[in-house]
Amino acid sequence: MSSDPVLPRVRPEIAALPPYRQGRPAAPDGFKLSSNENPFDPLPGVLDAVRGADALNRYPDATAGRLRAALGARYGVAADEVIVGAGSVSLLAAFIQAAAGPGDEVLYAWRSFEAYPGLVLVAGAASVQVSNREGGGHDLDAMAAAITDRTRVVIVCTPNNPTGPIVTSEEFAAFLAQVPRDVLVLLDEAYAEFVTDDAAVDGLGERLPERHPNVVVLRTFSKAYGLAALRVGYAIGHARVLDSARATQIPLSVTAQAESAALASLERESEIDERVADLVGRRERLLAGLRDAGWDVPASQSNFVWLPTTDPAAAASFDAAGLVVRPFDDGIRISVGEEESLTRVLDVARRLL
Repeated sequence: MSSDPVLPRVRPEIAALPPYRQGRPAAPDGFKLSSNENPFDPLPGVLDAVRGADALNRYPDATAGRLRAALGARYGVAADEVIVGAGSVSLLAAFIQAAAGPGDEVLYAWRSFEAYPGLVLVAGAASVQVSNREGGGHDLDAMAAAITDRTRVVIVCTPNNPTGPIVTSEEFAAFLAQVPRDVLVLLDEAYAEFVTDDAAVDGLGERLPERHPNVVVLRTFSKAYGLAALRVGYAIGHARVLDSARATQIPLSVTAQAESAALASLERESEIDERVADLVGRRERLLAGLRDAGWDVPASQSNFVWLPTTDPAAAASFDAAGLVVRPFDDGIRISVGEEESLTRVLDVARRLL
């Protein structure tokens, strides 16, 4: 007779779902380039704001009202047209659960953000994955053609994680013209601050939710603003659409420290912009170096680059050089990190070819 305990039953698809795999830390003399983190330390004023939010015996404001008001003022929308969550991924989960369930479909490009399949599965819906174009960008025409009467949500990731290319404003406008107005379109712009291509769609600059009530734009403070540890993201859209996510998101998930840090970051925009410009410069030098070495890398507009390789030994070569990268079965994503990491990345990349 087995001595194993009898455990509660869970949904079979959940039992088979692997947990999210976080990038592991680097060795003391290495570089962690696997999680698209900002390599700069937090700005001093942001640290002061976090230290000032020290009422740890009190719950935070469940609505993150101060931050919603600040973001509303920044983008010219009402506070109830802003929702704040524990990172943009938690908001993606809330919107998907609000709009899609068993028998419904959620459509997105693939490869794209690795959390999408799990978020859809947890909601009980079915994923419809549409292959990227050669070069790693979304094939929006194919995505539009894949929409059916079961489609409830479409996710567009620009710049696309993990490959890096953008969706242009012209492409997105043509795409929206083909999407039924009762289908929720989630425009995932987690890396928008790193975009330098004027042709790129800008969901907030173009006020897309105002013109298209079925569009919600998602952004985060984790990347460009360097607040990954505090987990704070936001979305802007029609108030009644956001209400559906407010009903499904976990309450009190954004801490007072996260809200204070985000507010302080918004007040230090010029310093953030300087850091982003530095990272963009590193990205461009890294892309140029990889291409000079013979790699056919996509035109990333984010804070990472994509090496299209199926060589299972490639990631181990980076690891041996003290570089923690994010391997996938069809490529390797490498974050733009410390200045000192660039030479080491290029040395390994040259040897691989």
